[in-house]
Amino acid sequence: MKKTLKALPFLALLILVSSCSSVRVAVDYDKNAKFGEYKTFAFFKTGIDKAEISDLDKRRILRAIEAELLTKGFTKSENPDLLVSLFTKSQQRVNVYNNAWGYGGWGWGGFGPGWGWGWNNQPSVSTRTQGVLYVDLIDASKKELVWQGMGTGYLSQNMEKKELRIKEFVAKIMEKYPPGAQQ
Repeated sequence: MKKTLKALPFLALLILVSSCSSVRVAVDYDKNAKFGEYKTFAFFKTGIDKAEISDLDKRRILRAIEAELLTKGFTKSENPDLLVSLFTKSQQRVNVYNNAWGYGGWGWGGFGPGWGWGWNNQPSVSTRTQGVLYVDLIDASKKELVWQGMGTGYLSQNMEKKELRIKEFVAKIMEKYPPGAQQ
């Protein structure tokens, strides 16, 4: 029983860390679009310029999208079948954890009063940034949105982790294109 109690904090941390790394994805698309006919793409500068993120992050996202589309057999073109646009949203999430157990508790022990492990009335507060990335695919001839992928997850401020996280977001979103394809 004591081993189980000692393993609980580790298990909780493992669950927390693994849940943070996931990207939740949703897609929507025009059921009448002929996705098999789209072979070329270009980036829709007007739409991309409106995304409220740093130019560095825009370039990271665009490189990741380009890599995914090239892997799917698309060709970048001056006269594309699809225009690719994106936009983002982010929000700060504040987590307050108050389990009243941990270091810093004041109490009486075998040798009198002192600090140490025990009950602690100070809550733990952390903030994280939750981001949403939308990838829009627009039929270039009709100027109509035919597919939209949305990925939601937590972001990192660390540059190396951020680049990996962006690639993960884009890969998870683009897994869902084209609609109906078994991945």
